[in-house]
Amino acid sequence: MKFGYTIVYVPDVAASLTFFENAFGLSPRYLYESGDYGELETGETTLAFASLVLGESHFKHGFVAAYASPTPLGVEIAFVTEDVSSAHSGAILAGAVEITAPETKPWGQTVSYVRCPDGTLVELCSPSANG
Repeated sequence: MKFGYTIVYVPDVAASLTFFENAFGLSPRYLYESGDYGELETGETTLAFASLVLGESHFKHGFVAAYASPTPLGVEIAFVTEDVSSAHSGAILAGAVEITAPETKPWGQTVSYVRCPDGTLVELCSPSANG
């Protein structure tokens, strides 16, 4: 078994790709011509976005859209960076909402949290001593 990708269901796939490019410097890899699905260049594991309409077609009993939830969903996407403070500021300038400002944890890692315009919760963190 291999972890292949994460898909976030969003109101506007192209807007999410653009936000992640502007906020985190991740280039779009692919946007399906219908606009219902897109991927970012994120290395071996893919971060993708799909439209709410596509999500609704997969889940006959519905799902909780991250953007519609008043609080962040209980799942996050984490990006590792040497400069959490700059990444955090850049995300906010691009339109993210601060959840937690950068802080150094007792184990020495610097961590912050932002919520993207599409509702996605993102952790920005320095490399962990555990890899």
